[in-house]
Amino acid sequence: MGKKTYRICTLPGDGIGPEIMAEAKRLLAAIGQAEDVEFVCEDHLIGGAAIDATRAAGEPVSALPPETLDAAKASDAVLLAAVGGPKWNDTTPGAVRPEQGLLAIRKNLGLFLNLRPVHIYKALAGASTLRPEFLEGVDILIVRELTGGLYFGEHRREKDVAGAGVDGASGERAVDTMEYSEYEIERVVRWAYEAAKRRRGKVTSVDKANVLETSRLWREVNHRMMDEFKDVEGGDMLVDNCAMQLVANPSQFDVLVTENTFGDILSDEASMLTGSLGMLASASLGSGTALYEPSHGSAPDIAGKGIANPIAQMLSVELMLRYSFQMDHAADAVKAAVEDVLDEGWRTPDLADETTPEDRKLGTRDMGTKVIEAFKREIA
Repeated sequence: MGKKTYRICTLPGDGIGPEIMAEAKRLLAAIGQAEDVEFVCEDHLIGGAAIDATRAAGEPVSALPPETLDAAKASDAVLLAAVGGPKWNDTTPGAVRPEQGLLAIRKNLGLFLNLRPVHIYKALAGASTLRPEFLEGVDILIVRELTGGLYFGEHRREKDVAGAGVDGASGERAVDTMEYSEYEIERVVRWAYEAAKRRRGKVTSVDKANVLETSRLWREVNHRMMDEFKDVEGGDMLVDNCAMQLVANPSQFDVLVTENTFGDILSDEASMLTGSLGMLASASLGSGTALYEPSHGSAPDIAGKGIANPIAQMLSVELMLRYSFQMDHAADAVKAAVEDVLDEGWRTPDLADETTPEDRKLGTRDMGTKVIEAFKREIA
């Protein structure tokens, strides 16, 4: 009987994407050897790289070519690096942008929720903008609705609208529509309560119910979940207050659940508790093939320099092991390996400070090697 094989659709994307993806593949090879499984990675195009390739081939310009979506659907998991960059910052109405590829693949795979764990590594407590004592006990799981809300509502631009211009003249008006159906809210909030049962038993639902009708519906659904999950402490918090509380008292949170736009903003804010976006992985789950990616962008300013932090990409592999392949033992070893490397003082430029010795500063490849070596020790 042959070894277990998992097919992974790998999407290096743009900017630093190919560099950090290379380290994730090296980690997967080490995991496969240790666990006697085979990970077959197949690269495909998304984002700016896809726009350039389809345009050069004379095909319909797309940030998500059909062959990429087909490959993703046929895989056991999708591992994405990063998309976007100033090269494709075309604000012309109707222009194809890299981010459209990311939104489209989530929608087409039926990935309706995104998980962003915010874990404070003790070795990096000093890298946060908050004092270390504020970070004690911080371990947050942010659950974000992913396929509804403003990002997927109607977007339109109206020209020559009476009174829309300066001094009452005719001008342009832009409209973005935010809408949610009850079932879209219920499936995400329910997932958050189920997750809280396996954690510290607390859910904070974030909304803007004092202003938005969608938030009032969101809050009603949350209260139904509170009645159903008696063993979980549920509650509501307005998004502006939540943004403040993440800085003032982040340890109060266990599971945060919220809609698409709020989740996008709050998860980036929460990432800075860790000291760097380069430390934050994410998982997008739903009815189709799950997708895993770091929470940072494509960092085009450092692309090709070999200094990007690969840890968030490698921690995305950790989440993939847990949620797609049920390989918790290997996932635990990856997480412990990252902790070990940081405890030993190894730093990429985004994590280094004035106290970091020169001989402890690493580039992308060397940091990947350190994590892989530590994984092999942990898994043994």
